[in-house]
Amino acid sequence: MGRSVLKIQRADPAEIKKMLTANEAFTVGIRLFIVYLVALGHSSRKLSEIHNISFKQITNWVHRFENEGIEGLKDRKGRGRRSILSDKDMQKIKTIILTEKPEKYGFKSDRWTGPLLRELIRLKYGVCYQKAQIYNLLRKIGLRFEKKKGLVEAD
Repeated sequence: MGRSVLKIQRADPAEIKKMLTANEAFTVGIRLFIVYLVALGHSSRKLSEIHNISFKQITNWVHRFENEGIEGLKDRKGRGRRSILSDKDMQKIKTIILTEKPEKYGFKSDRWTGPLLRELIRLKYGVCYQKAQIYNLLRKIGLRFEKKKGLVEAD
């Protein structure tokens, strides 16, 4: 008889990964552990395959750790593409979400959702966001989505 395989039923892999990346200390800990494995002599290419992280990223972490210590393993602010929408546009969108109904803009819904917001931004500003990016935009303006309430101010 073969060995039984451990199964996780509490959460799926995506949920577990989200938990790991939700806390900066976990993120830094994982990166530090990878650097530790490199220090023990493990191949960064092999670690790349095992942990599904690019070889270049592991190399960057090692170099940043060498130059800056643990601080070098923290995410840096201000990275990535700049928003096409201005801060004024973002505040206007937030005001619309919190004070106006989607029906006012021709939508057949009584509350805002990510897809509706995506369509509003496309119509009003001519900017097409990917589905996942709408939720990043909401977080940036201090809102979050709740299944029963729709879009609400973040705590």
